[in-house]
Amino acid sequence: MSLRICILETDILRPELVDQYQGYGQMFQRLFSQQPIAAEFTVYNVMQGEYPSDDLTFDAYLITGSKADSFGTDPWIQTLKQYLLTRYERGDKLLGVCFGHQLLALLLGGKSERASQGWGVGTHNYKLAAKAPWMSPVREELTLLISHQDQVTALPENATVIASSDFCPFAAYHINDQVLCFQGHPEFIHDYSRALLDLRQEALGSQIYSKGVASLEQEHHGTTVAEWMMRFVAHKPEAAAI
Repeated sequence: MSLRICILETDILRPELVDQYQGYGQMFQRLFSQQPIAAEFTVYNVMQGEYPSDDLTFDAYLITGSKADSFGTDPWIQTLKQYLLTRYERGDKLLGVCFGHQLLALLLGGKSERASQGWGVGTHNYKLAAKAPWMSPVREELTLLISHQDQVTALPENATVIASSDFCPFAAYHINDQVLCFQGHPEFIHDYSRALLDLRQEALGSQIYSKGVASLEQEHHGTTVAEWMMRFVAHKPEAAAI
């Protein structure tokens, strides 16, 4: 039986990118179609006020990346935070990427802010700090495509760090069997990362831009993270022994 995943899309792509890449919802659907656990997806653009009706149920809710700041005060962000808090309190599984990763950390007692490290772009390597039954296939290190200038700077009390680097200490975390988040973008492909770099070249400056472009020679583990996410959703923890 297929998993049912609700994708809460928190951005609208730049006009130059829409024809080729459509949106983050479609990018995630393409990514998840490459891994072995069957799933069905419904995309709602919450920037435009779209949410599932109350009678629909999903196995998990995925919050995408966004140009917006997770700590922003836009009305749509406040609405999303309240929606996610309700879902969390009901025990629903939540997945977050980039903006979603930061927003869930902030919502559940952590802190997200503009990072003193500056922009992270291109391909980035992380050390894995924890292991879990759903982290299959097993990897010793993790590499993902990134594009962010905000970071989680403090985790919620009950969160466990999964991946970290000197540049991004809280790059991935989970909260028990309910929340799983990544700062990096498993749904990105090299061509999309290069397009973003080119569009932001002036804002990034020549040094960060050139280093980011050069890093795109490296492969990334987006499909691995996609499989971890779906195994996390499908995972049923064993009942505690009495």
